[in-house]
Amino acid sequence: MSNFVRVASILDLKPGENKVVEVNGEQVGLFNVDGEFYAISNTCAHRGGPLGEGYLEGDIVTCPWHGWRFNVKTGNNAIMPGVRVPSYQVKVEGSDVFVSID
Repeated sequence: MSNFVRVASILDLKPGENKVVEVNGEQVGLFNVDGEFYAISNTCAHRGGPLGEGYLEGDIVTCPWHGWRFNVKTGNNAIMPGVRVPSYQVKVEGSDVFVSID
């Protein structure tokens, strides 16, 4: 059973915006892609850069440290599909955004 934690309001992130949130002590990147919310690990698979602070274009986030790019819907690297970061379940209830890392 998934343990969802409230991390934000839908008003906190406009489409195309992202931020770092904490879920049960873990840093998670939260992304708004055209009004849909997605969550992936905040830790880049390359050198541990903060993906939640990266540049979001469409559904691709670019790590601010070394430019590695990941799909925020799947966690897959945009160039090397075998490289990925964990992606997490997100649900919206009313104006609240919840993430589960289970």
